[in-house]
Amino acid sequence: QVQLVESGGGLVQAGGSLKLSCAASGRTVTSYTMGWFRQAPGKARDFVGSITRSGDSTYYADSVKGRFTISRDNAKNTVYLQMNSLKPEDTAVYYCAASHSVVAVKRVVEFDYWGQGTQVTVSS
Repeated sequence: QVQLVESGGGLVQAGGSLKLSCAASGRTVTSYTMGWFRQAPGKARDFVGSITRSGDSTYYADSVKGRFTISRDNAKNTVYLQMNSLKPEDTAVYYCAASHSVVAVKRVVEFDYWGQGTQVTVSS
């Protein structure tokens, strides 16, 4: 199994950028399809994006396409979420997750391991 720890959350103003990190231990991130999810108070946990084991393919929710980018740094065993052009509606707790699936899946049930989450707050 793999342990996941998110970091990099914080407070930014609308239009700004933030880069989240997901550090893995126990296993390498190349062993999993990696995903990012987010959850705002009183709302369901929503898919943000995922990246395949090789990093060749990525998949994003329509709400973040063109603004967010997922990447891997295998040497650091870390997955990143670069968030640009942030909007107040992006405010949420962001979670990193790992899936045994080969493809870039998007459903919560398809992910096997989860981090503790990191808070992102976007103000106007």
